[in-house]
Amino acid sequence: MAIKTLNYTTKSKTGILLVNLGSPDTYEPADVKEYLREFLLDERVIDLPKPLRKLLVEGIILNIRPKESGEAYELIWWDEGSPLVVITEQVCNKLKNRLGDKIPVSIGMRYGNPSIKKGIEDLLQDNVHLEEIFLVPLYPQYAMATTETVTEKAKEVIKEYFPHLKLRLKNPFYNDPDYIKALGESMRPHLTDDLDHLIFSYHGVPERHIKKRDITGEHCLKCNDCCNVTSVAHTYCYRHHDIMTTKNVAQYLNLDSMSFTYSNAFQSKLGIDPWLTPATDKELERLAEEGIKKVAVVCPAFISDCIETLEEIGIRGEEEFMEAGGKELKLIPCINDHDLWIHTLEKWSLTVLNKEERITEITTT
Repeated sequence: MAIKTLNYTTKSKTGILLVNLGSPDTYEPADVKEYLREFLLDERVIDLPKPLRKLLVEGIILNIRPKESGEAYELIWWDEGSPLVVITEQVCNKLKNRLGDKIPVSIGMRYGNPSIKKGIEDLLQDNVHLEEIFLVPLYPQYAMATTETVTEKAKEVIKEYFPHLKLRLKNPFYNDPDYIKALGESMRPHLTDDLDHLIFSYHGVPERHIKKRDITGEHCLKCNDCCNVTSVAHTYCYRHHDIMTTKNVAQYLNLDSMSFTYSNAFQSKLGIDPWLTPATDKELERLAEEGIKKVAVVCPAFISDCIETLEEIGIRGEEEFMEAGGKELKLIPCINDHDLWIHTLEKWSLTVLNKEERITEITTT
């Protein structure tokens, strides 16, 4: 396969910042508690009035969750640290190698370390003449609690600490052909002939989040089959983006011709409010009870494997499926640092960098 390498004549004025969700520093309860406090007090994650949010988080959740979450993190923790952070670092290093040392690339986490502020400081250390940040939230689909909170946090950090920098944002990429190809090819080796069913498991969100980001105020979850009825409301509709991700991947891999069936589900529910359905855990139980013996689960809302994939699906989900009568659950790894994903990130970066007219592409084999 032909691989593009690059020759740079001057330093770029644009720095690339890859931002992921984040992770506790360790799986010890104290570190998990600190991480959960930052995460759950975010008004775009738990969108209750501040006094109620603080009461819920500080008065209830942080007295219960840190210990059990710490035990879950311990089950999936790597020698190098948190899988999510380690994988994001690997992606960053691979992208640096593809782009060259003169073009700064760094990572930041929305919650925990390294922070977005630290990521920008690293970029400026590589190039003090930086003028612009190309922010890539590592979430294919738009949601209040993902793309939106990363973008707003980056704006706050730049306004307070780096007012001379401009911000350029990578939009949600659920329908980007290069991303779909990378995701599809990362899945392909795991789609074996003996598979009975494939679940596309997306991180769930409360239904109110979907309604809040409906720019028409009258479409999302209000009209029949809303995600398949054309509307400008789809611009910020997480559920629509999920459904289209599945459709795009299914078309790319020609899943309808496969011997197995496939469906969507939503995981990681928190609280008692209505969330998107069907729930992944309930679907696993239902499929097993209906005689499905071998399922595979892919989690396209996550770019990097993390506690929600490795523990929630790979460990707990497997146990639930087996207890309900299933025989095998295969967790398909996230796109992680797949070569085609690195190529996709490189291509997006070059789209921004090319406008500076400071690079020459050289095609080699």
